[in-house]
Amino acid sequence: MNTFSDKECIELSHGSGGRVMAQLIEQLFVAHFDNALLRQGNDQAMFAPPPGRLVMSTDGHVVSPLFFPGGDIGSLAVHGTVNDVAMSGAKPLYLSAGFILEEGFPLADLERIVISMAAAAKQADVDIVTGDTKVVERGKGDGVFITTAGVGVVPEGVMISGDKAQPGDKILLNGSIGDHGIAILSSRENLSFGTSIQSDSSALHTLVAQMINTTQQIHCLRDPTRGGLATTLNEISRQSTVGMRLLEEQIPIKAEVQAACEILGLDPLYIANEGKLICICPEESAEQLLATMQQHPLGQQAAIIGEVIADPNGYVQMQTAFGGSRMVDWLAGEQLPRIC
Repeated sequence: MNTFSDKECIELSHGSGGRVMAQLIEQLFVAHFDNALLRQGNDQAMFAPPPGRLVMSTDGHVVSPLFFPGGDIGSLAVHGTVNDVAMSGAKPLYLSAGFILEEGFPLADLERIVISMAAAAKQADVDIVTGDTKVVERGKGDGVFITTAGVGVVPEGVMISGDKAQPGDKILLNGSIGDHGIAILSSRENLSFGTSIQSDSSALHTLVAQMINTTQQIHCLRDPTRGGLATTLNEISRQSTVGMRLLEEQIPIKAEVQAACEILGLDPLYIANEGKLICICPEESAEQLLATMQQHPLGQQAAIIGEVIADPNGYVQMQTAFGGSRMVDWLAGEQLPRIC
């Protein structure tokens, strides 16, 4: 049930620090994010650190449009930070959320976003325990921006990092690429491709946990968001001072996403994802991890898409479906803005 009418909007007084702001926080954020740590009512959340190594990540979310097929900026803000924490092998525990709101933004839309965030956090089994709200003048923002930070704990024996890829390792991907970026673009530009393309936005930590329970022999995990698969693999290659060889025919891409990219002149390798992960592991663990990934709802299309090779230049190469090869370079410029 919505608390606010369609006519109510954000006013500058909602960010003034006074009674109106306190009422907004109580009626909206506390009401939907409710948990014991948030109810402490302080400017920070106090909790006992769990055993193990802590990890922390922060992420800003400026997606346009705010609501898109398969999600919205609220669920995206939770998924993005949960996934960044999970890519270390950690179990996400707590989130913070900062809102920058533009004067005139409909309160009903803000509540819709907050409800979506609360549902995503509950599904991911994390609590939003502290936050902040600021209001900017009309025309000085873009509706709403959200910044989230996350804290998690890494199990003993898990050592996952972007600098640990080794020649001979296999590269695994948990599913089709490009869904999120094309869903955003089609929604923003009112494009129709004959079928509804849904964002893949989702929290990946349960998939990661199952993978780690299968084997701790995982060298790298990374979610290929901005810049897509190509840019993320180039980042890892640079960190580890290795090269990579991809197999084009093994990379899962939905037919409708491929068709949309061909129409728009885009390369799906550079399109953003919000529910995909890259796993780099020793060859002897690859098939076992692949089977585990395929048993999870978020990994049913998982595939081994290539291998790590010795290359001090850190080049990423693609073996094409036609038997040739090409370089897969860094993203140059901004191919698809405002997607995460």
